[in-house]
Amino acid sequence: MSFLTTPIARLDGTDSTLGEITGGRPALLVNVASKCGFTTQYDALESLHEEYADRGFTVVGLPCNQFGGQEPGTSEEIAEFCSATYGVTFPLTEKVEVNGEGRHAVYDELTAAADEEGRTGDITWNFEKFLLSGDGSVVARFSPGVVPDDPRVVQTVQQVLAAPR
Repeated sequence: MSFLTTPIARLDGTDSTLGEITGGRPALLVNVASKCGFTTQYDALESLHEEYADRGFTVVGLPCNQFGGQEPGTSEEIAEFCSATYGVTFPLTEKVEVNGEGRHAVYDELTAAADEEGRTGDITWNFEKFLLSGDGSVVARFSPGVVPDDPRVVQTVQQVLAAPR
């Protein structure tokens, strides 16, 4: 089974796949949380999404409550918070687990990718980022402290968008 055919529900509960959610476009997947010190990254995530959407790019937020219980809300509460507080227009999935026995299949693939220091394995905290090419290959992994508008992230997004498809 291709990584893009991995089933994952949208935040509204609609059954989907990763490929349907990304539209087969390059995407930045981020495990998000509404009550985290990094939650302000939603602003930069939305800006990145808006800036490159017309070039075939999307951000996808995957809410997760595994780190300090920082995403305790229902799907409706998460949607309202993201929309009202940060004007989020990029797609959000159902709440998922990113580590442990209940790890969602999407993260089975993502955690095999190395970050800039060569580290693979479990997600360290909320707002860890994975850049995918349009075919679903993991191009880069960025730690939670690397903000979405960091030049390393932006350059890598631009490189993926410039690559032949």
